[in-house]
Amino acid sequence: MTESMSKHVQIGEWIFEVKMVRALKVSEYGKPYSAIANCNINGDAMYIDGLLTKNEQSFTKSDFNSFNEFCQKMGLKQCSYHRYQNGQSITKDLKVNPVAPHQIRLVK
Repeated sequence: MTESMSKHVQIGEWIFEVKMVRALKVSEYGKPYSAIANCNINGDAMYIDGLLTKNEQSFTKSDFNSFNEFCQKMGLKQCSYHRYQNGQSITKDLKVNPVAPHQIRLVK
């Protein structure tokens, strides 16, 4: 099992919640990236919005697995993503697999 991350941190009298994440597909931070996604977290679900890849590259199974592992570490149970591919709007809902991060299951 991978180590989990907290979705909130308390500093003084303030609690800061992680509600929005920007994900970059890149080997090293600061280098040019090949994909970007804006992610919004609500309760135990994450919605990936604005998923863009360079030169219409596919969102691969490896990419899915990385997002699944992130969701697992955040304690999330569901993930949805939306993107335009080949001029078509595509939305997919995924159930986060807490047992085996290398396997993901489509909900719809």
